[in-house]
Amino acid sequence: MIGKATPYIDAQAKVTGTARYTDDFVESNALHVAFMRSPFAHARILRVDVSAAERSPLVKAVAVGSDLPTPFGILPISADETAMAVDKVRFIGEIVAAVAAESREAAAAALQLINVDYEELPAVRSPEQALSKGAPEGQIHAHSRDLTNIHKRAELSFNDPQEALRSAKHVRSGEFSFAGVTHGFTEPHATIAIPEANGCVTVISATQVPHYLQRAIAKVLAIPLHRVRVIKPTLGGGFGGKSDPFPHEIICAFLAQKSGRAVRCNFSREEVFLTNHGRHPTTLSMSLGCDDVGKIEGLWTDVVIDGGAFASFGVVTTYYNGVLLQGPYRIDRFGFRTRRVYTNKPQSGAMRGHGAVNSRYAVETLIDMLAHDRGIDPCDFRLRNFLPKNTLTVGQLRITSNGVQACLDAVRKKSDWDNRHGKLPFGRGLGVACGFYISGSALPIIWNRQPQSVVHAKLDFDGSIVVYSGASDIGQGSDTMFAQMASNVLGLSLDRIKVVSADTKLTPVDLGSYSSRVTFMAGNAAKKALDKLRAEVALGIAQEKGCMAEELEFADERVRSKDGSVDLSWDEAVEIATAMRGAFVESGVYISPKLGGDFKGSGAGLSPSYSFGACIAEVDVDSLTGQVRVVKIWSAHDCGRALNPLAVEGQIEGSVHMGLGQALYEEMKYKDGRVLNANFCDYQIPTSLDTPEIDVTIIESEDPEGPYGAKEAGEGPIHPVLPAIGNAIYDAVCVRMFDLPMTPDRILRAMRDKESGAHS
Repeated sequence: MIGKATPYIDAQAKVTGTARYTDDFVESNALHVAFMRSPFAHARILRVDVSAAERSPLVKAVAVGSDLPTPFGILPISADETAMAVDKVRFIGEIVAAVAAESREAAAAALQLINVDYEELPAVRSPEQALSKGAPEGQIHAHSRDLTNIHKRAELSFNDPQEALRSAKHVRSGEFSFAGVTHGFTEPHATIAIPEANGCVTVISATQVPHYLQRAIAKVLAIPLHRVRVIKPTLGGGFGGKSDPFPHEIICAFLAQKSGRAVRCNFSREEVFLTNHGRHPTTLSMSLGCDDVGKIEGLWTDVVIDGGAFASFGVVTTYYNGVLLQGPYRIDRFGFRTRRVYTNKPQSGAMRGHGAVNSRYAVETLIDMLAHDRGIDPCDFRLRNFLPKNTLTVGQLRITSNGVQACLDAVRKKSDWDNRHGKLPFGRGLGVACGFYISGSALPIIWNRQPQSVVHAKLDFDGSIVVYSGASDIGQGSDTMFAQMASNVLGLSLDRIKVVSADTKLTPVDLGSYSSRVTFMAGNAAKKALDKLRAEVALGIAQEKGCMAEELEFADERVRSKDGSVDLSWDEAVEIATAMRGAFVESGVYISPKLGGDFKGSGAGLSPSYSFGACIAEVDVDSLTGQVRVVKIWSAHDCGRALNPLAVEGQIEGSVHMGLGQALYEEMKYKDGRVLNANFCDYQIPTSLDTPEIDVTIIESEDPEGPYGAKEAGEGPIHPVLPAIGNAIYDAVCVRMFDLPMTPDRILRAMRDKESGAHS
């Protein structure tokens, strides 16, 4: 089954409507939760009066910030959020109070009975404001230093990149800006909390991180960890937007315990936008230098990212904007400064390609500019600078397998680049870019001695194999991967395999679906568990049949010895293996090897493996309107080995579609801290009619440490998409785009500036 295109094991349930998402679970006598949200971007809370709401006959429980004052966050080093605002609100839409009532209508009506008195405070609406020193009342969080609103600073420098740029013969610089974008997942946030005996609570939620949600609920509710059970059912997309513990999940758990009844919430689309956690709005300046033959000699970038009101994954994002520029090119004189600031807006967080999409656009644009300056083909320029396999970057990132050259060669050939780039009619163009990303973070979010992934494999008397994993299948197909592995190791059909995942009571710990970690880490753990189970079955047969265990082969639902003396059906083999002992379970674990250097910040970007990719885009630009039509995209991605080529192809296509949206359409718009386009009418996501033909090439480099040679394919393919489109626009109409999204008005303005001599 490994390497075979395999439909997802939950595909039929999804397409027939029988798959159960969070809001499909029915709990008898459940209450409905509604949230009172702040109308102010920044204000002190003087009084919250819920007495009238509590007297409403249909209201069974009310909660306010003082009920849950313990701060939480996905990263323990920056736990700065509370379930509801306690002393002040920090963005329009922050939850101030919650009501659990007999119906949605009753809960919404009860919100009108709550009175809140505010004292409005100065709001910080831009990164520029956040960086400047101001009055204490303008500070969003007191822990920001020097009366600024800086959340995190990160700076690393290797081999004096500034001097390298001063001495480089050819340097290109640019000032780039990127609008904030959000995930646009289909299923809105939803949670059901069910009170159990002995003070326990079960939470069914649309989450990517059941383990971390369990920890957050236990911490804020001040109950032991074992009394919190988190279940992730079928999930309708996340892309990083469900990889934090969220206030509504904690509030539901609290209200369930307070009322003694199950409670449920399901967000409106506007509430999803108010929650956000999308890609950070970013401004950055970057300089890149090369010699006469196009060898990169130095890179420096200064980045400011708008984190919104709370931390989320922000400490990691701050580093990723810089450290993940160390590939796919060899850049030995390299450095960056990144500052993440607080503003009075919904918080930014992790989104597909977390932390590296915007800075990748900048470096690939400058590479293209240098290539044109030197008269070097942009593909050839990149080929001259690629990292080799089995090497270390200047910042101690360990590169194992590396298929980047094969990726570039594939898209170059398929697009007929050599015969068409720079030779198409005005308005038509080709652009190229490359990418680089992690296959899981080598360091866990909570530093301890526990494995990053644990998988159990159970054999029972009925001949079924049950794989238990805490990993969250969020549409990427990890449950199917586990089933494929079990089938491959034991020679069984998929209908013999059951997968139980993402239930903190039944499954072992896995840290969640983020940082493209599941295939590499949980996959390695699963393979170890299944190999051990196979060995145990073989040992039992060998002892009974008097043969060597290593001589037994598992295939076609039979166990045979190489010499033919043993030939058992799977059921016969199971009877022997379980005799006098019953069902048994084997466990596999994954712990990342020790990686990195000993300098401050050395842990950022460390991964046991890295993926590589390349993309070429063809665009048609209307010179009268500035409208861009992406005609075709060729995308190649090095995923190590494609365990399920069907899934990998889908991930690459999804990355292309999401990259297309950020490049040309998507933008979170604000007015005085209020989200103006909190719906799918005004927030423009490309539809099927906007989606070009996508040509996918899977490059297999067989990573030595990945399960069966596999590494990530879920996030890496997005990185080269945006700059490939931007570089194609240059090839079409000779203007460089430094602000995203590249909307028609911006393209027209750039073309007019060039005509007037203001744009080089």
